[in-house]
Amino acid sequence: MSQELLVTPLHALHIEMGAKMVPFAGYDMPVQYALGVRKEHIHCRESAGLFDVSHMGQLRLHGEDAAKVIESLVPVDIIDLPAGKQRYAFFTNEQGGILDDLMVTNFGDHLFVVVNAACKDQDIAHIQAHLPENVTMEIIEDRALLALQGPKAAAVLARLNPAVSDMVFMDAAKVELLGVECLVSRSGYTGEDGYEISVPANNAEELARELLGQDEVEWIGLGARDSLRLECGLCLYGHDIDSTTTPVEGSLLWGISKPRRADGERAGGFPGADIILEQIKTKDVVRKRIGLVGKSKAPVREGSKLFDVDDNEIGIVTSGTFGPTKGAPVAMGYVQTDLAVIGTEIFAEVRGKKLPMTVEKMPFVPQNYYRG
Repeated sequence: MSQELLVTPLHALHIEMGAKMVPFAGYDMPVQYALGVRKEHIHCRESAGLFDVSHMGQLRLHGEDAAKVIESLVPVDIIDLPAGKQRYAFFTNEQGGILDDLMVTNFGDHLFVVVNAACKDQDIAHIQAHLPENVTMEIIEDRALLALQGPKAAAVLARLNPAVSDMVFMDAAKVELLGVECLVSRSGYTGEDGYEISVPANNAEELARELLGQDEVEWIGLGARDSLRLECGLCLYGHDIDSTTTPVEGSLLWGISKPRRADGERAGGFPGADIILEQIKTKDVVRKRIGLVGKSKAPVREGSKLFDVDDNEIGIVTSGTFGPTKGAPVAMGYVQTDLAVIGTEIFAEVRGKKLPMTVEKMPFVPQNYYRG
């Protein structure tokens, strides 16, 4: 018998708004609303889109060694993460593969961690297995998570609390919205400026309705979330990165902090460090994650095989769609390292046809994070 799908605190509101619901990471989630995926995508790029991301895992770590615990599991500087700041990180395994990617925020008296929905249980177990006696982990079950994204997101949220205007990309703060304390970060998964808002579950619907009541705001589903993040070169865990890909293969070197590299003051000390640091030093990897832009209008989907000009199979597509802002098919995938060069022509097999694509620098459309 199939397991019953979980629902977020905003499930009834999605149904009321006419959302098309689909199973995603064990949850019944909205894939699109009446606008449709393409219009939702464009609306988020031009105005402000509201996303329900309450399916993701929210955790709090308390105790003076909390940062030390997380830092022992990721190749990222967590110990020196300033209060009021957030950082992108990824758990690694002994082979240097990526177990999940996550966001870590220092709220001063605790660390706030957000993990992917599909990896929630394994991530919790992974952290739990490494907790010393002086650190406790709290699994947050009573909060929803909303993302307000797009060039008009700041103006919209500032109507509820002007303090959010002063935040810059990767800032985080406790902010009162509609009289309720929320945890707000200026970040997101669209490449646009915007905020992620952790709100008590009982107050989530009131906040969502208030935001949707603003002229600039529309609900955005998982369909447009996928095309938005792909155009901006952001990985989807389980597709573009997984336990068999290292951060070096995944072109995520920017995510490995200087203090944790071979010449840093806290070099290594995370699972798979020897393998990852050796790959950084020698640049010796067999495959690399690349961005591809199609020359025809046909989208190239995940799983499509990739070929070189001589018809040799050289890799596979891990994410692909038509990019409404780019105006062309966009994809990510892995190819032999010698072919991961900007400008290389590569062919993707779609229904028996070989469609030409070009290796392009990511992001495919500019990221518009607000850095002050």
